[in-house]
Amino acid sequence: MSNRFPMVYRHIGKPAARGQCREWLGTPRTSVGQVTDGEQMVSGSARGGAGQRRVTATIGDVATAAGVSRATVSRVMNGRSTVDAAIAERVRDAAAGLSYRPSNAARSLALGRTQTVALVVPDLGNPVFQQILRGVMDGAAEDGYRVLVADTVEDDQQEGAIALEARMRCDALVLVSPRIGDAELSALIADVEPVVLVNRETGGNAPSLVVDYEDGAIQVVEHLVALGHRRIVYLGGPVRAASDELRRAGLDRARKQHPDLEILDLPAGPDIQAGHAAAPAVLATRATAAVAFNDLVAFGLLAGLNEAGVAVPADISVAGFDDIELSRYATPALTTVAVPQAELGRHAWRELHAVIDDDAHPASSARFTPSLEVRGSTGPVPQGPERVHITDDTAVVRREEIPVVPPTAPPAWALPADPDADAVVLTCGDGLELVRRDAGDRMPKVHARRPYLHPVHTLAGVPLTDVSPVDHRHHYGVGIAVPDVNGTSHWGGRTFIEDVGPTLLKNHGRQTSDGIRVEAAPAAASGVTAGATTGETLVEDVLWSDEHGAPQLREERRISARLLPQAPGSDAAPGWVLDWRSTLHADHGPLEIRSPATNGRPGAGYGGLFWRLPIAESTTVRSAAGVGETRAHGSTSPWVAFVQHQGGRSTTLLLVQPGQVRPWFLRSAEYPGACPALAWDSPLLVPDGGSVQLDLVAVLLDTELTADAAEALAADLTDGGRR
Repeated sequence: MSNRFPMVYRHIGKPAARGQCREWLGTPRTSVGQVTDGEQMVSGSARGGAGQRRVTATIGDVATAAGVSRATVSRVMNGRSTVDAAIAERVRDAAAGLSYRPSNAARSLALGRTQTVALVVPDLGNPVFQQILRGVMDGAAEDGYRVLVADTVEDDQQEGAIALEARMRCDALVLVSPRIGDAELSALIADVEPVVLVNRETGGNAPSLVVDYEDGAIQVVEHLVALGHRRIVYLGGPVRAASDELRRAGLDRARKQHPDLEILDLPAGPDIQAGHAAAPAVLATRATAAVAFNDLVAFGLLAGLNEAGVAVPADISVAGFDDIELSRYATPALTTVAVPQAELGRHAWRELHAVIDDDAHPASSARFTPSLEVRGSTGPVPQGPERVHITDDTAVVRREEIPVVPPTAPPAWALPADPDADAVVLTCGDGLELVRRDAGDRMPKVHARRPYLHPVHTLAGVPLTDVSPVDHRHHYGVGIAVPDVNGTSHWGGRTFIEDVGPTLLKNHGRQTSDGIRVEAAPAAASGVTAGATTGETLVEDVLWSDEHGAPQLREERRISARLLPQAPGSDAAPGWVLDWRSTLHADHGPLEIRSPATNGRPGAGYGGLFWRLPIAESTTVRSAAGVGETRAHGSTSPWVAFVQHQGGRSTTLLLVQPGQVRPWFLRSAEYPGACPALAWDSPLLVPDGGSVQLDLVAVLLDTELTADAAEALAADLTDGGRR
């Protein structure tokens, strides 16, 4: 074989390097008639001596031993059913006694078939093409066919010649995502028939299997639009890829459906290197979301963003196409358009086999609709004052001052029209998004899936929550996270075991919504809250289940919001209040709530209504016990305040316990976060039919709050009533 083309031929499961060609079938040394006799040469035997060649039993020897003709032996060896069963058994016995094996080469030449098909792909290194190959191989093996592979290495100039050479060595072709033009493709099909195309339509002159990438593109854009994104960048694939054209068609349709949507176009390519190289250009567009041609490009982009210190999805969301196996294992897990890759291969084989068996088989076309797999790499559009862009190929942070204008309308919860949808949003004033509630369905199981709030913004749009940060992937915004409920973890991550330490166990439970509604919130009684602008209450019933799916407890959750009044003539930035009250009911038996501290790890009494903040340039903790983490941690201060500075701006998160004051579990140096601890130094026992209350009031301000001001505001919130 010639090595002039960058291709690779392989048997099923036989690896070969790029640029090499491998003969898959030995060249017959005799004529068709002679080979049909099945005469074979083998090395070494007891008769011929070591290293000598001898002639094995031929089809004539078997015919003589069985007392039948050569044609009868041939029909039996080829599996024909026209031979009498007794005669066929006699032939097989004779063949076994003579150690006769029919020659595959002889059979191929006699029948005019090789029982081999070829698969031509642009890049065998792409996992999508590997899965399509696997599907073809599985189907072909069941029908007694072998598969060889030709890799064109994305060279559309040589693609036709490579396909022709492959066809000379097999019975038929599967062309996957061919890059050549339509006219060239039509001419090629005429030369290599029978052929089936994958990811390319042919106008009816050959069977084709097409993924509706146009619909897939619309799905991913609609998902991003629902999250608030209006500036999206698309990283394009190979210039002559038909699937790239389909994606672009879907993007064009999405533009028409959303007049306020801007979709930018950046050239990239088909692989990880292309995505990594595109990261600076993506940041320079200042888009809030990026859609990559495929998952490999998305992986490269994720790596480039990580190197630039850009958080995904906090700073920018990223989505891909194909849903290759590694997508769900990326960090964060990749949102992607899932394509039935192996099924494409199996279906391609069925079409090809039908054409091989029946030359008159009509060309058909099958269309596959992809589905969107939503994971952790996409999130709500950033609303804060920070934006990342590129200057001189270096990532820098540019901060925009956003004026804080007091809203004119109270906060209001918006439930989705579709009860199965995930977007429950708290807005205020002219569409200002304050809170987004996430059902937690996209969490990994080891993070203990649960509903949570993220992002939670100040009135200036600064986010004061973080989700799945690098330091603790199982931290999610604001939610109820408890490390040990009757042995089940509703915290996520590793479980602390005495004398063993943190250990990853299969004990992660789940919290699922059992109904959600909005109620009007009554005005507060007095004090600051009495003068506040009252909003609505989100009421949710949450079922807690253990790792086996058995119910553990029922939670009644009530979350309301209201605006703080601003004194006339005051220059202080306005703020708002988030009020969370949950009641845990032991409806399914008694509860024993524990923490790592009660299990032998001093000071680690976390578990309860936990608020995870983002890391800032500086974070200062203030409490009634004093300034600093060490003063607040473990204290029974009625309040704690996180004062953060970022880009010349200041924010304050004031957390207040309005009822029973529990010890604070609090961190600010390693990461900023806090919760009133349910089991600080001893287990919390709830009898069967009993209940336990969790209350937390949060004030979000776009200004630095002094200790005295925090003390006074906390007193107003607790003494003035909550509702």
